[in-house]
Amino acid sequence: MERRSFIRNSMTLLAPTMIGANPIHILQDNALLNTSLLATSTTDKVLVIIQLNGGNDGLNTVIPISEYSKYMNARNNIAIPENKVLKLTGNIETGIHPSMTALQNLFSEGKLNIVQSVGYPQPSFSHFRATDIWMSGSESDQYLNTGWAGRFLNYTYPNYPEGYPNTDLPDPLAIQIGSLATLTCQGPAVNMALSISDPSSFYNLLEKTDEAVANTNAGYELSFLRNVAKQTNQYSARIKKASDAITQQVTYPNNNLASQLKIVARLIKGGLQTKVYMVNYGGFDTHSGQVVPTDTTTGTHANLLKVLSDSIAAFQSDLTGLEIEDRVIGMTYSEFGRRIKSNGSGGTDHGSAAPLFLFGKNVRGGVFGNNPTLPANATVNDNVPYQFDFRTIYANILNNWFCVSSTAETEILLKQFPVVPLINASVCGLNDKNSTFSTTALIFNYPNPFYNLTKINFKVNVGHTLMQLLDGSGTVIKLLLEATYSFPGMNSYNLYGANLLPGVYYIRLQNVDKVFVKAIIKM
Repeated sequence: MERRSFIRNSMTLLAPTMIGANPIHILQDNALLNTSLLATSTTDKVLVIIQLNGGNDGLNTVIPISEYSKYMNARNNIAIPENKVLKLTGNIETGIHPSMTALQNLFSEGKLNIVQSVGYPQPSFSHFRATDIWMSGSESDQYLNTGWAGRFLNYTYPNYPEGYPNTDLPDPLAIQIGSLATLTCQGPAVNMALSISDPSSFYNLLEKTDEAVANTNAGYELSFLRNVAKQTNQYSARIKKASDAITQQVTYPNNNLASQLKIVARLIKGGLQTKVYMVNYGGFDTHSGQVVPTDTTTGTHANLLKVLSDSIAAFQSDLTGLEIEDRVIGMTYSEFGRRIKSNGSGGTDHGSAAPLFLFGKNVRGGVFGNNPTLPANATVNDNVPYQFDFRTIYANILNNWFCVSSTAETEILLKQFPVVPLINASVCGLNDKNSTFSTTALIFNYPNPFYNLTKINFKVNVGHTLMQLLDGSGTVIKLLLEATYSFPGMNSYNLYGANLLPGVYYIRLQNVDKVFVKAIIKM
């Protein structure tokens, strides 16, 4: 390949700098979205996203104590013994994995929010497709080439990269620790994220060291590209300046995730105005050997969760010591959960909904949502039905953290989602009383089990109401009702089951920001 052609083609993917031997990505402009009606967000708040690659087993992460007998019946070869489950302050129905003592302490301090059964109506069980759905914020049958955070950053900085960096914003809009900037921060025209390939490469930048290149034509071209990139990039000096400003941090655990989070804390305290940071931790595809058979509290999954728990706790402690915890919240997510029933290999297979964690001084600590309703005799196809659409989490972050208007929020997420009270309302000066998370069921049916007809009674408050029917796989198979009620009170719906096969189904009721899921049985 001609050197000039090589450089031109590569520079559409690589930013004009290298960190160690690794690229920083800043793509070229090609505006596709009209953002003239969107106002600029001025908040100094930061979001840190922790992606758990592989599909985390939610039922062994957040254990449904109130459903323990059904939980044990479904997965007795990997279940956590009830007396080993870590208890949560103020919640007797839910516990967490015994390796997560650091997060248990964070929960006790009111800095951890556990959101139950997060998913979407038509779950994908493909790692690649499910990841794309989470990153893009799309429907499962909708294919987007932009990410939800990328659309937010494009809304905030509509002309990027034209005119950036500048005096008002000399810093990257988003930073991802990883070899490539992912779909999450992909804007309509460019990827809004700068990508640092790995922690060691980041420290190579600080120490002004580079890895050697091969003595080949490709190595020569790579070396040439590095030199061009280093000469033209304006962000590297800002990153180095921010990093050099911090000389003291708490001691972090010796693992890859902690190393990534340590970088994030250092750059935030160092003065970067970057709004979104992404880090990545893999290994959660636990089809086999998830636990040690003689002690199910140990094994691969326990080790993964301990790293996650200890790393988040160290990061939060660092934010406190650096006096920046008011500005930062974090969230975890995995592309899907695992099946209710374990498999014969001491593991779990691809599932649907799973819990996620929000953490930080300004999250509303507690358990949001109810424990998953588990069937008495789960089959290999049974899944956890979703309670909360993952985009309601994004809506809450946009509305209650980044203080985005409801109009702009719809532009970013492409439709309206309820804003659930997961973040302290005072952050954006909203009129929200931060009421206690409701756990009282507002839906019941009779008869249950049923043959051809069951009457569903449900109580609503004023506002938008959605009722869906899900099958045992966690997939929405029918929209039963969607309405906006002008008055609170009891209502009813007749569900006819002549066309339903025998088995377990779920009724999902969403009334404004309250969600309830109830299992029903068709005989």
